[in-house]
Amino acid sequence: MAVMKFIPEALKNLFRQPVTTSYPFEPAEYPERARGHIEITIDDCIGCGMCTRACPLGALKVDKNEGTWEIDRFDCVVCGYCVEKCPKKCLRTAPGYQEPEPGKTSQLYKKSEEALRLEAEKKAEAARKAAEAKAAMEAKKKAEQSSAEA
Repeated sequence: MAVMKFIPEALKNLFRQPVTTSYPFEPAEYPERARGHIEITIDDCIGCGMCTRACPLGALKVDKNEGTWEIDRFDCVVCGYCVEKCPKKCLRTAPGYQEPEPGKTSQLYKKSEEALRLEAEKKAEAARKAAEAKAAMEAKKKAEQSSAEA
């Protein structure tokens, strides 16, 4: 007799669409606020380290001189603090998840050679301008001192 209680539910389910998805054959649809994973557009990164300081777990490492950005996916909880703090908005939270790996690894992103060359040129130009400004200030000081002595 206990089986009779389930017959109405079984009949309803026979004529409804399935609740489950056919995942391998159709792409998974993630909810609107799903965390996903952190992605970076490395060539836009200025290497300021704001994301590293904002990360509560220390899952990020930035090396400005080398032009690298590293994330330890095992430690990252995708809280989004790094995305919020990034001044250049080169970090984003992407839907979906990373492929699982057999061990604890971190992903290293390196800037392209062209981006590193452009940054080096900008630094050299800024240093040249600073040297010119310093030389101009010293010349101005000497001119003021010589006019004050005369």
